[in-house]
Amino acid sequence: MTLDLIKNVKVQAIIGPETSTQTDFVIDLGNKSQVPILSFSASSPSLTSLRSPYFFRATQNDSSQVGAITSIIQAFGWREVVPIYVDNEFGEGVIPYLTDALQAIDTRVPYRSVISPIATDDQIVEELYKLMTMQTRVFIVHMLPSLGSRLFTKAKQVGMMNQGYVWIITDGLTNLFTSLEPSVIESMQGVLGVRPYVPKTKALEGFRLRWKRKFQQENPSLGDTELNIFGLLAYDATMALAMAVENTGTTNFSFDMTNVSTNATDLEAFGVSKNGPKLLESLSGTRFRGLTGDYTFVDGQLQSLAFQILNVNGDGETGIGFWTPEKGLMKKLNLTNTDSTSKSHLRSIIWPGDSTSVPKGWEIPTNEKILRIGVPMKNGFSDFVKVITDPTTNKTDATGYCIDVFNAVMHALPYAINYEFIPFELSDGIGSGSYNDMIYQVKLGKFDAVVGDTTIVANRSQFVDFTLPYTESGVSMMVPITDNNNKNAWVFLKPLTWDLWMTSACFFLFIGLVIWVLEHRINEDFRGPPKHQVGTSFWFSFSTMVFSHRERVISNLGRFVVIVWCFVVLILTQSYTESLTSLLTVQRLQPTVSDVTELIKRGENVGFQQGSFVAGILKDLGFNEKNLLVYDSVEEWDALFQKGTTNGGIAAAFDEVAYLKLFMGRHCSKYTMVEPTFKTSGFGFAFPLGSPLVHDVSRAILIVTEGPKMNEIEDAWFKESSCPDPSSSVSSHSLGLNSFWGLFLIAGVTSILALIIFMATFVYEHREVLKESDPKSSLWTRIRTLLGIFVSRDLNSHTFKEKISIQVHSLGAATPSPCNHCPPSPSSYSPSTEYGDPNPNPSGQAPEDIVPAVELIDPNQERA
Repeated sequence: MTLDLIKNVKVQAIIGPETSTQTDFVIDLGNKSQVPILSFSASSPSLTSLRSPYFFRATQNDSSQVGAITSIIQAFGWREVVPIYVDNEFGEGVIPYLTDALQAIDTRVPYRSVISPIATDDQIVEELYKLMTMQTRVFIVHMLPSLGSRLFTKAKQVGMMNQGYVWIITDGLTNLFTSLEPSVIESMQGVLGVRPYVPKTKALEGFRLRWKRKFQQENPSLGDTELNIFGLLAYDATMALAMAVENTGTTNFSFDMTNVSTNATDLEAFGVSKNGPKLLESLSGTRFRGLTGDYTFVDGQLQSLAFQILNVNGDGETGIGFWTPEKGLMKKLNLTNTDSTSKSHLRSIIWPGDSTSVPKGWEIPTNEKILRIGVPMKNGFSDFVKVITDPTTNKTDATGYCIDVFNAVMHALPYAINYEFIPFELSDGIGSGSYNDMIYQVKLGKFDAVVGDTTIVANRSQFVDFTLPYTESGVSMMVPITDNNNKNAWVFLKPLTWDLWMTSACFFLFIGLVIWVLEHRINEDFRGPPKHQVGTSFWFSFSTMVFSHRERVISNLGRFVVIVWCFVVLILTQSYTESLTSLLTVQRLQPTVSDVTELIKRGENVGFQQGSFVAGILKDLGFNEKNLLVYDSVEEWDALFQKGTTNGGIAAAFDEVAYLKLFMGRHCSKYTMVEPTFKTSGFGFAFPLGSPLVHDVSRAILIVTEGPKMNEIEDAWFKESSCPDPSSSVSSHSLGLNSFWGLFLIAGVTSILALIIFMATFVYEHREVLKESDPKSSLWTRIRTLLGIFVSRDLNSHTFKEKISIQVHSLGAATPSPCNHCPPSPSSYSPSTEYGDPNPNPSGQAPEDIVPAVELIDPNQERA
């Protein structure tokens, strides 16, 4: 037909054909004849305009709706999708674009369901039953109504339109939804669909009324018929072509036949349109407001602004939202979104089975076998996993910490899953291979999952998907510990650091000096020969350490200094006592080895658990393979430590933190964990790659670990493995100056302040000495005089006045002295006498009532 139009009718442009398969052939003819081809229904992405500039797709490319479909899937968090499409160019064209878009949002396509366009009902049912045996419950249907209506009718019959299923149809069905039979629409309840959005305008409504009136006049027997989007696209394509022809302004519609050979076949025996290039240019620049919206071509492709999302409900379809490449999902086109992939931007949806709850997108098929959970066979470390086989029934069960956690996690899932534990073993009941071998069985399909003390490591994640970890992470080193407490003759010095010892000694000397300065002029306890005064002062200071000082402190400034110093000494002595007690009584345990390099240099043997990936870490560190020993149980582990390297044992062991804590719980006082710690992700459950169970189980792990159930499980399996908290022991580290510098600061400031007040008062009281009363006396002489007064008694103080008064009265009353020429009593000295006046008493006589006192106090000792 097309060949006849070009060759015989010599048309200048062609609108059509309808299908993508036919269009592919027509494009080639249009390219050779330079006749523009406008198709309003061929939507396959493979019909690209780059192959022929004379092809104009006056409809939406199927790949343009992929963004809307993937946004819906991402909004509801579905992780697996199965496309169902017709086995022809129309169906296959969109699949590469769809799978790439799904992969970009981390959604897996585990299976592609391809149905022949001539498939029988039995073949469709057989394919549907196959889909029912899979876990995925999200399906994307891309086919035309002729096959799609049969598919949904059979899906309704086999029970695949019930609650829990998700069906999304492309515009191949939604564009022709009004043409479907009511029985088909009834079987599609809850289906979601996407189609190009056609805005409602007055021009569109007027055209629909005119078309409907004319159609009913010409076809009165067909009844009520609605115009679908393809009719609107056909009208707009016709308008675009008419406008392009008018814009060319040519009336020459002939063909150039000069290059046509006389021997050419029918597919070659046609010329080239003379008006084709001009019409091509005019069509490319055509822009107008059509019935379907703004009409413009970019590289021969009609541009689309938005897609409408529909929900099949009742007798028809309901709009639940829109999607645009710029704003994503939205309830209305004029809204501004902040999150283009949120399901909150869609109206309420009625899902299959008349359900309003969002389907989770997958489930364990009821007709599928029970999940086979692989568990390791272990001789030791049964606290984590232990396989038990009933000899009578030969039924296998598993217990242990990991098993209890898995059971709790399965119980926390919002749905029930049936499973059984299958030991990874040989026929003789012995474990068969390493943990890597066991995990690889999941990839081979022998296990549906692996549960146990399986560590999440990078090389294993190539074969399986791990859940979130449920234990602490890391691999560390364990070594024996020894008591390193040096209880020697000089242990009494260790409670304090050297800087604290020196600071304390300096302050004892300083406080002694301060007390002497404040007390020696008024206190007989601090008088006497110089050596005696020095000894007394320092004795007093050091005796405060045990609060055994006997010397009185008379001055208020001295008492203030002593009060503060005694407080400092009290804290120092109490802290020293506590620290010394700790040193002498608390066990000082130190690791025998603290450096991995030291182990390697000395060629020490180290141990690791049988089948563990830790062996690879040790080899990477540089350990010789002959120095690597394996153990299968806690008892064997301890026995290797007891032997030591010289007797075929080990000096250190490397294992995961969970095992180390279990081991230390039983041997708290013998071993300790030391650096380095190698980062790992802890224990996790392994599932097949892309399994939707991974996300739900990981979420359930968080629920269990954050709740009280996890503590109950740990207490049940590791309650005997609790070691004393090291932080509860008295610290036995030496005390440093940084802990007491505040006390010394207070004592120092107090003492200096007392000295300043005392010196200021002393200088003020004896300011006459510094005056230049004698021009011949030098400044140094006056200073020496002042120093002489400083070291002498202060006879004007109340302490000396009281003592002299008592002596004078008692002696004077007993023996009156007849001596009238004796030296005066010190109590009669005026200040000038203390300053060294050569004539302190001009009369040369002293009162008779104080003569006896002169005999008791020697004037030559006044400055002693």
